[in-house]
Amino acid sequence: MAASADLILYNGSINTIDNDKSRAEALAITGSEILIVGTNEDVKAFEGDNTQLIDLKGKMVLPGFFDSHAHVSMGGAEALFTVDLNDCESQQEAADAVKKYLDDKPDIEVIIGVGWGNAIGTGNGPRKEILDNIVPTVPVCLYSEDHHSLWVNSKALEIAGIGKETINPKGGVIERDPVTGEASGTLRESAMNLVTNNIPEYTVEQYKAGILFYQKIAAACGITSVHEPFMRNGNALDAYSQLEKEGKLTIRYRNSLFVDPEKGNDQVEELIAEREKHSSGTYFQTNSAKFFIDGVVEGATAYLEEPYEHIDSHGELVWDTQIYKETVARLHQERFTIHIHSIGDASTRIALDGLEYAQIKEEPFDSRHAITHLQLVNPEDISRMKKLNVVAVPNPYWFMKEPSYYFDIEEPYLGKERAERQYPMQSLIDEEIVAASASDYPVTMNFHPLNAIQLGVTRTEIGKSGDHLINNPTERTTLENMIESFTINGAYSLKLDHLTGSIEKGKKADIIVLDQDLFKMPEANIHQAKVLLTLFEGKEVYRDKEFTVVPS
Repeated sequence: MAASADLILYNGSINTIDNDKSRAEALAITGSEILIVGTNEDVKAFEGDNTQLIDLKGKMVLPGFFDSHAHVSMGGAEALFTVDLNDCESQQEAADAVKKYLDDKPDIEVIIGVGWGNAIGTGNGPRKEILDNIVPTVPVCLYSEDHHSLWVNSKALEIAGIGKETINPKGGVIERDPVTGEASGTLRESAMNLVTNNIPEYTVEQYKAGILFYQKIAAACGITSVHEPFMRNGNALDAYSQLEKEGKLTIRYRNSLFVDPEKGNDQVEELIAEREKHSSGTYFQTNSAKFFIDGVVEGATAYLEEPYEHIDSHGELVWDTQIYKETVARLHQERFTIHIHSIGDASTRIALDGLEYAQIKEEPFDSRHAITHLQLVNPEDISRMKKLNVVAVPNPYWFMKEPSYYFDIEEPYLGKERAERQYPMQSLIDEEIVAASASDYPVTMNFHPLNAIQLGVTRTEIGKSGDHLINNPTERTTLENMIESFTINGAYSLKLDHLTGSIEKGKKADIIVLDQDLFKMPEANIHQAKVLLTLFEGKEVYRDKEFTVVPS
């Protein structure tokens, strides 16, 4: 006699995302695992007296989504405990938001804000004076929406000891007044650390609150697994560990430890110890290492083969190249998976040089090293990625000509030719590179995967139309490819494909139900589909209020 299922979903359009790309109409779940996938008749044999039945009435079912690069703990804490600047369209609006925040919290010792767009301070960035006029005695630290620039007041510069004679740190820029040479109020990349190292970090409890805040939103988006790629603070790591012990994690997290370019191989033993401390959890594990090779285009810190159009600079290289290669090789030897931030084409070349060096120098293993962002990549380096078995982690949420970025920053900074060939996707797939999509939350605030799936197909800003607004149309890809990039490819990138990422017998029951079949919708409407139900290991973590289940 067949074992009884706890839950059966039937009369559905189940996209299994298995190797055969098969479809099914029903599945059964026992505990945390999928018991069977097949026809209604196949599954009916597993119905028992206590089995819950859900008639899908033709609705689409997919594996739970992966976000392969999201700063959950940081983004969640920022959402709860900082000034929100995302809707500010000028420096004055941002300063007004800071003033209102200070009025509500007059005893605060440091003001942290997040979200100003680089378009409000092109060139040398926003200036300190506008903040000084409002808050002269309390440090003000405002992160740009991409988190690669920091706008500060004079008090923050003072506590950091930044003056006219302070030199730029490796990989960073202190923006300066062109007349006086004094720091003007914007710090980029590693220069931000001069200030942030002197202000309090979020507490464990704040990080815990931030993670729980994120989980609630993510469940409604169908996200069941996440890679958090920038763990440099013990409080955040402890927050995850405590939440796991408390049974409050409803997402499977795999996190990367930050590798400091100033320390090179001297930090490896410390990283190994930190990995060991946080590698035994079921839902939270830290088992990879994060490198930054360059910055971002909007800060003119992405590292380019050819100079920027608006300044005589190739950008900023964060690492000494030889120290980088030796550090990658050592961490590869210690069986870390390497996760690399790379925006510029020169940066990606150097990133691959390090991974190639590691594979030649050290014994190979199933590493699944990855490079993320990949805004500009030369065709020969895409081929190298395939040769080296490197996973690509693109950000399809950015596959559009957003006016405040594309026309105001990217095209003027890069020139038309480079701007037109940004963000490869189909080229990666043509080379049979595994592409695991990601949001880079909180850089992308609206991180619903259905938005990105649509953008991967259309390469056009949601709600807009016209050939002139298509971002690099040759890189448009199929709906099937985009779904795989948020499911089985994400699982592969995190070495979880044996466990989840597809709907198959024996895998974890990470499953979502959509109100519409994406394959039957107009491409421009994909973002309108709704997640009705999210199951994480067979447990309901989200249900749309309109999705009612009538007992059979």
